[in-house]
Amino acid sequence: QVQLVESGGGLVQPGGSLRLSCAASRVAFTLYTMGWYRQAPGKQREMVARIFSYGTTNYAASVKGRFTISRDNAKNTVALQMNGLKPEDTAVYYCNAQHQVMDYNYWGQGTQVTVSS
Repeated sequence: QVQLVESGGGLVQPGGSLRLSCAASRVAFTLYTMGWYRQAPGKQREMVARIFSYGTTNYAASVKGRFTISRDNAKNTVALQMNGLKPEDTAVYYCNAQHQVMDYNYWGQGTQVTVSS
């Protein structure tokens, strides 16, 4: 069973930074597109950023220029560097692994990010 374990969430003031990390185990990491999604109270889960195995990235318009996704294929990890955080970034952030060919899709348990003064 694939396991995705997130870390790095917390409380930060507006304008601050956080770095989320996700460690994947029991997975052929390079066969998966890795992504970060978030879900705020009362809202649907939305894609924040994703990165393909060869490094191409996609970002939601709301975070472009502020967030950076990266992956280390040797360590089976994916990170999300979040700068210039805003109160509207407050949500539970989930790590996701989507197989590039097969219909395999996995989620981490989520980590809370709260942006508040």
